[in-house]
Amino acid sequence: MLLINELKISRSDAQRFIARGRLSQNGVIKENPFEMIIGEYNVVCFVPEPQGIKPLLVANDFAVYDKPSGLRVHPNNLENYYTLNDDIKHTFGSDANAAHRIDQETSGLVLVSRHKNAEDILKQLFANRQITKHYLAMVRGEIKEVIDIQAPLYRNDHPNLKISMEVKVDPRGKPSHTIITPLRYFPDFDMTLIKASPLTGRTHQIRVHLFHVEHPIIGDPVYGQKVEDIHRYIDREIKGQERIDKTGASRLLLHAQSLEFSYKEEKYIIESESDFLSECFNSMQIG
Repeated sequence: MLLINELKISRSDAQRFIARGRLSQNGVIKENPFEMIIGEYNVVCFVPEPQGIKPLLVANDFAVYDKPSGLRVHPNNLENYYTLNDDIKHTFGSDANAAHRIDQETSGLVLVSRHKNAEDILKQLFANRQITKHYLAMVRGEIKEVIDIQAPLYRNDHPNLKISMEVKVDPRGKPSHTIITPLRYFPDFDMTLIKASPLTGRTHQIRVHLFHVEHPIIGDPVYGQKVEDIHRYIDREIKGQERIDKTGASRLLLHAQSLEFSYKEEKYIIESESDFLSECFNSMQIG
């Protein structure tokens, strides 16, 4: 009741504050929602600090952002740094939220709910695979025909980030399905622009599946790299020209290009307006 009364928030939001370790007293995080608190206490609240990113599309219940590479959708800890979440909540209020996530280095479309009811509906659409997603990627080698990849993906949920970050094809994993369609081959650089259509939504699915069929995404700092370099990347030790030399690009060349879904009996087909091909060549330092 303390948080509900003092911050004027709902019971579920108060429980979420406690579960995320945002309530503390004398430096000790309070984990018991029924504990009596006497005296001063500290609450970490989210105050958006927008940088002016505007949504690509705004509907009554949702919006779509065209996220640049390098920007997180949500913060992954209590550090105070900018994420897309700052602009989402600044524009649409505290109940607005991204209905899904894409990797920090992946650019492209992010679907955002404008209120809690819409969030529930959109997340259910994702869970039921009723939202069709298409990505663009620049990969190594030539792909001449459509590739239907059905390979289970396994993630080791280990407290050590360096161990848990990597996903692999493994019989112990969850069923995963991706369709790869070649769009254009660049013989001078032995690379292919492809469309990737994930029919399941596993962590790093497109990246792992492309690595599995020996066409890794250019710029991928994890899949296709040496173990020591993966660890150095996670520790933020590989950057700049060294990153380009080792991976082929200054960023992961993966882009969320389109979303297709029906919402309240209306059909939506949303396309990114970003020039991904130019971004590929710029990131590879190809003039």
